[in-house]
Amino acid sequence: MKRIFGIIKEKLFTRTEKEHSEAYMRRIAFLNKYSILFHLLISCAIVFIVEVISRRNFLSACSFVGSHTGAYFYNAFIVFTSLCLVYLFRRRAFMRIIISGFWIILGVINGCILSNRVTPFGFTDLKCINDLLAMNNTSYFTAQEATLVVIGLGLFFLFCAVLFIKGPRYQGKIHKVVMLATVVSVMFVALPVTTSAAQKSNIVASYFSNIAQGYENYGFIYGFSSSVVDRGMNKPDSYSEETIASIETTVDQTKEETTVSKKNAPNIICVLLESFCDPDEINFLDYNKDPIPTFHKLEKEYTSGYLTVPVVGAGTANTEFEVLSGMSMQYFGTGEYPYKTVLKKTDCESTASALASIGYGTHAVHNNGGNFYSRVNAFSMMGFDTFTSKELMNIEAYTPNGSWSTDDILVDETIKTLDATPKQPDFTYTITVGTHGDYPTEPVIVNPKYTISGVEDTEKANQWTYYVNQLNEVDTFMADLINKLSARDEDTIVVFFGDHLPTMGLEDTDMKSGDIYKTKYVTWNNMNLEKKDADLYAYQLMASITDSVGIHEGTILTYHQTQTNSRTYSEGLENLQYDILYGKRYCYNGEDKYPATDIVMGIDEVKVTDAINSIGESEVIIYGENFTKWSKVFVNGKKVNTIFSGTDCLVINKEDIQNGDTIQVCQMGSGNTVFRSSNEFTYVDPDAPVADSQMPESSENTKQ
Repeated sequence: MKRIFGIIKEKLFTRTEKEHSEAYMRRIAFLNKYSILFHLLISCAIVFIVEVISRRNFLSACSFVGSHTGAYFYNAFIVFTSLCLVYLFRRRAFMRIIISGFWIILGVINGCILSNRVTPFGFTDLKCINDLLAMNNTSYFTAQEATLVVIGLGLFFLFCAVLFIKGPRYQGKIHKVVMLATVVSVMFVALPVTTSAAQKSNIVASYFSNIAQGYENYGFIYGFSSSVVDRGMNKPDSYSEETIASIETTVDQTKEETTVSKKNAPNIICVLLESFCDPDEINFLDYNKDPIPTFHKLEKEYTSGYLTVPVVGAGTANTEFEVLSGMSMQYFGTGEYPYKTVLKKTDCESTASALASIGYGTHAVHNNGGNFYSRVNAFSMMGFDTFTSKELMNIEAYTPNGSWSTDDILVDETIKTLDATPKQPDFTYTITVGTHGDYPTEPVIVNPKYTISGVEDTEKANQWTYYVNQLNEVDTFMADLINKLSARDEDTIVVFFGDHLPTMGLEDTDMKSGDIYKTKYVTWNNMNLEKKDADLYAYQLMASITDSVGIHEGTILTYHQTQTNSRTYSEGLENLQYDILYGKRYCYNGEDKYPATDIVMGIDEVKVTDAINSIGESEVIIYGENFTKWSKVFVNGKKVNTIFSGTDCLVINKEDIQNGDTIQVCQMGSGNTVFRSSNEFTYVDPDAPVADSQMPESSENTKQ
């Protein structure tokens, strides 16, 4: 075996100098002489390959070249610019492979992502890698996919290593200063000038609200590159202290006074329905009976309408951001996720913080990971008091595809938030997950209650059957939540909304609304509010809800309530949004009016009450309250292997603990994040020698 590895090492990784044939040297000289032309051809080929991979269709890539020829060649120019870097190195063949491989790998990633969602791959997705890795063996990231990625990258890097050692090197003189100046000129002068010209001539667009359509029309390489350089918000041309003061004056002159107080304000519950779509809206889809009777009943009896959202098929966090903050994603760069960028370090006014200013308790509830989309941090920045994620829930039931928690658990978890603050009105934001994709192409529901027709493809029919039956589960959740709220003697208004359409390849022509960026919202209340149907943008939703109950608080909320019909509405919103997130905060007089909160994870306190040896004395049983599958035992501050045996019982190995050690149970999120900790408890081993057990039987220190 050693001899075999020795031969491989010698053949692959040992550089040998040898004489090349005259014909070989002539070919190398020819390629060096005409390398610029060679790079142009490579660039065009790379763009075409990337488009084939991204679109997963050869003919679709050909159509892109034919119908968007200018955009195709502009994408090739971006690649050509990157290939200019090879002139700074002697191992030019190696660098060409590295640069070409970089673009093709990005295309492969985009193709994989588009097989599971509609929104293409953008730079901000790189900030979600930890979230993706935390979701292994789900529809987003399977063990098989992880294996293929590792093998593919491994083979590519192996090839690069061999090429680095064995490949040809440029033998001519490199004028480093001249070459560096040329490369810098191409990358930082020629490319920006060409980009500006392409945008002005409408070959590509400087902004596209429909990211999927933008990538489709202008190419993946341009779309991804835009997401790298075009992030955050650009300062509006009209932004100034005077502009903000003028906006504030106009709002103050037209806004109404809040007519409720802490004593009589209603509970407000906002429920995001993951990937929810009214099946009546889909032109080609038929089914045996209505799967969402509760939703349709609310639609008829209470305020409802279409909701225009910023994403399709994925990107829940961006619809969420618009709904909670009242800010529009259209002013951000391509592929932006504010949760992963600006809200990482900047607090942000939201419905939660505005309502907290008049005495509301503010809560978020979600039966998925607390760190996904950096929600823990984002909700803190947006002023929430508590956040109950799946790590704080006793989840027992999962959807038929096995990927997601069922939503029925959210009923009691939402009610808990109201019970936690008996002397306050509450704003609770609840996020479902039961209708989340990916939808199985094979039948996984035995004797489905709801059957569909109108879809000829068998795999698609299985997906729609699964989806429609999951819609009914969501509808049941809505009914159960309303029943629980109806039994309470508290004024309450609820708004349910779909964050985006499901990842099913729907097009505008498939929808009765004619727009795949339109979902629906419905409301319920026990206050006899007048039904006032309205079609809204997601960023207007909570302003409409708070307005309906007499609440006129918050800079952004009151702006929507008073200026929607103004001809300067969009300009004013952009200025306020920039001022709050990136500007001088003139609207707050330069102060931090809505600082981030010290958010508390979960409602229920986690407690350790006892620790005893098992009958066989090979294990120690930890007794307590409110344990979950994400509870881990820490002994003297070090995490030990933990078995979840129930909400009141955890089990650890006897060898991991000694007499007098301190026990603490922590609720753990992804990345070893400690979301919540129990009291500290001192373990007393009855079998310990008498000399070592001269201590109180146990001691508790309720330390969070």
